[in-house]
Amino acid sequence: MAESKATLSIDGNVVADLPILSGSAGNDVIDIRTLGNYGYFTYDPGFLATASCESAITYIDGGKGILQHRGYPIDSLAKQANYLEVCYILLNGDAPTSTQYDEFVDIITNHTMVHEKLAHFFQGFLPDAHPMAMLCGVVGAMSSFYHSDLDIEDPVQRMRSAHRLIAKMPTISAMAYKYSIGQPFVYPRNELSYAENFLHMMFSVPAEEYVVSPTVARAMDRIFTLHADHEQNASTSTVRLAGSSGANPYACIAAGVASLWGPAHGGANEACLKMLEQIGTLDRVDEFVARAKDKSDSFRLMGFGHRVYKNFDPRATVMRETCHEVLKELGIKDPLLDVAMALEKVALEDPYFIEKKLYPNVDFYSGIILKAIGIPTNMFTVVFAMSRTVGWISHWDEMLGQAGQKIGRPRQNYIGEIDREFIPLNKR
Repeated sequence: MAESKATLSIDGNVVADLPILSGSAGNDVIDIRTLGNYGYFTYDPGFLATASCESAITYIDGGKGILQHRGYPIDSLAKQANYLEVCYILLNGDAPTSTQYDEFVDIITNHTMVHEKLAHFFQGFLPDAHPMAMLCGVVGAMSSFYHSDLDIEDPVQRMRSAHRLIAKMPTISAMAYKYSIGQPFVYPRNELSYAENFLHMMFSVPAEEYVVSPTVARAMDRIFTLHADHEQNASTSTVRLAGSSGANPYACIAAGVASLWGPAHGGANEACLKMLEQIGTLDRVDEFVARAKDKSDSFRLMGFGHRVYKNFDPRATVMRETCHEVLKELGIKDPLLDVAMALEKVALEDPYFIEKKLYPNVDFYSGIILKAIGIPTNMFTVVFAMSRTVGWISHWDEMLGQAGQKIGRPRQNYIGEIDREFIPLNKR
């Protein structure tokens, strides 16, 4: 609701009175939708100061280190709920009762299988194809299997699509991994939890039984939870923009996967591992820390600080505890993990990092955990996409359920040529 107005004055002349809207938290927003009527557009590359929608799903205050899903703080969810409970909250708005939770888990569990012909899609990829390429293609192709559930105006069909995507993403993700290493696909098992099932499909082989460690499964579940949604980031905005055209949910989620694949977005924990490989050994940590402090050096420590969180990443505290639990349980002797722990110590104790608030973020710790578990680096972004699917589909469903939605159509500040005379080819 508009509580007051902002007056736009140019060269001393009042151009427009624009409503100021207030949400339940965060900055007020100036409603500029009528600005084009006065001959002006706003210019905001990256949309860093532009609210593109109204949403009740996730709230972030980067300055205060706040991340909440439907009003529930992320640390409470990560410590006291599991991923499927968080999925229910994101989709439905409130924490489930025991009955609602059990019903939701049953629905997801009973949708984890994929059509056998969908599994054959993988045969069309080269064995060395990136798993994200396979994920993007197969998710988009899912729309060809569910013709009867593509009416985006029907909230019941939208929710069924959401359930299918959440349930089948781990299966498809694990298939992409198995195909890339030449192993047979492993089918899901209904007696396992969501995280256990993913690990089972990733690492089980027909020749021997695979036992999932409870500590590793809990760590995997927390990684899913801590990456479930993050407000209007690039991939979520991509899903909303694709959805605004009326595209089916599978096409929209495939668009989100493609956006997440960009190294500036979903590749952060992968970049952390590459940095650790670049450092290599403990005796080189001091050298690279010094380089990170040198403004004239292009080297940057990946996984420290965050674009959104100016003080600390609220997800990192829980992830740090989980990281140390996993490393202790597995007892892995890996030089890169030793380098990671040395960098963590520097970041938490060195005055330079403390002053600049360059604390380890969630990507730093999740990358270490995934490596310790045995998930290859090229699967890191796949795990991220699998986790974020519930956030994407929740925003998609919310958008379609709001009245007055229009297709997304950003404007531009045109800087090209104008009114040029065209000369036919035979006269040039």
